[in-house]
Amino acid sequence: MTSFSPRVFSGVQPTGNLHLGNYLGAIAQFVPLQDRMPTIYCVVDLHAVTAKFEPEHLARTTREVTAAYLAAGIDPKKAIVFNQSQVKEHAELAWIFNCVARMGWLSRMTQFKEKAGKNRENASVGLFAYPSLMAADILAYRATHVPVGDDQKQHLELTRDIAQKFNNDFAERIAQLGLGVPNPTPSPELPDELYFPLTEPIIAGPATRIMSLRDGTKKMSKSDPSDLSRINLRDSAEEIAKKIRKAKTDPEPLPSEEEGLAERAEAANLVGIYAALTGGTKADVLRDYGGQPFSVFKPALADLAVSKLAPMADEMNRLLADPATIDAVLKDGAERAGAIAEPVLKDVRAICGFLDVR
Repeated sequence: MTSFSPRVFSGVQPTGNLHLGNYLGAIAQFVPLQDRMPTIYCVVDLHAVTAKFEPEHLARTTREVTAAYLAAGIDPKKAIVFNQSQVKEHAELAWIFNCVARMGWLSRMTQFKEKAGKNRENASVGLFAYPSLMAADILAYRATHVPVGDDQKQHLELTRDIAQKFNNDFAERIAQLGLGVPNPTPSPELPDELYFPLTEPIIAGPATRIMSLRDGTKKMSKSDPSDLSRINLRDSAEEIAKKIRKAKTDPEPLPSEEEGLAERAEAANLVGIYAALTGGTKADVLRDYGGQPFSVFKPALADLAVSKLAPMADEMNRLLADPATIDAVLKDGAERAGAIAEPVLKDVRAICGFLDVR
């Protein structure tokens, strides 16, 4: 191998009630990538058990995320689509990375602090260590690129740190076994040959962070007690239109320049959603709607959202009514993913010196 083969990896956690933020911040970004390079899209069900969960719910939501992938336009013949728990190499590599990563690195992860809250002593070890599993998800396929939103950038940086430390710690062994790839960006911090790539981020589009429809300072979330705060991917056309109509705004018309959104969180959020649904920018939206009141903009946004999301909801419902088809996609994907990850783990075992007597 003369260089790392380009490959995209990303995943969505099956926690239920997929919403517009999941779609625009992640799934919608996945679709065009499948035509640019090999892509692997995972339903990361092992991550879903780091906190309290219900087994029946986990199985159902795993199929729901898969249905969302397919309904959004991911082609399982082009991309690999599977659920993480079906490829054992994720868990094995995560353990090795737990032994490579440092406690201080994991302690600095802001998502752990947010999810554990004040009761950190009662958080699971899995919740603390799940960034190591995320690194294993990516590097089991030696993925070179990961589409990321704002909330995952820190974890991708940790993935790069783990890859760099592994490459450094085992540099002589990697060279001895002839398993290295020439470092594409030579530096004093890394050896001349690497086993794992330093994965690069693919920064998502203009609305990577979708906020609540009821409070523009908070991220759209399934845990918000108000269903009006989010647009669920399986909402009907009537529900989508109603939620946009009731979305919180301010009394001022939309500004003509993007700078005018700086202190207007709700306006910025709605403009960002419109931009993401069209594939444009906030500046494009304000060029068309600047100076207009929300009584004009909201109906236009509702029509756009319904035209984009209602067909997807219909397709998700059709797929979920046929779980055998979804399961067949996941089974095929797991076999194809395993065929890539298995030789990587064979190499890693050899690099680490594990005795193979089989």
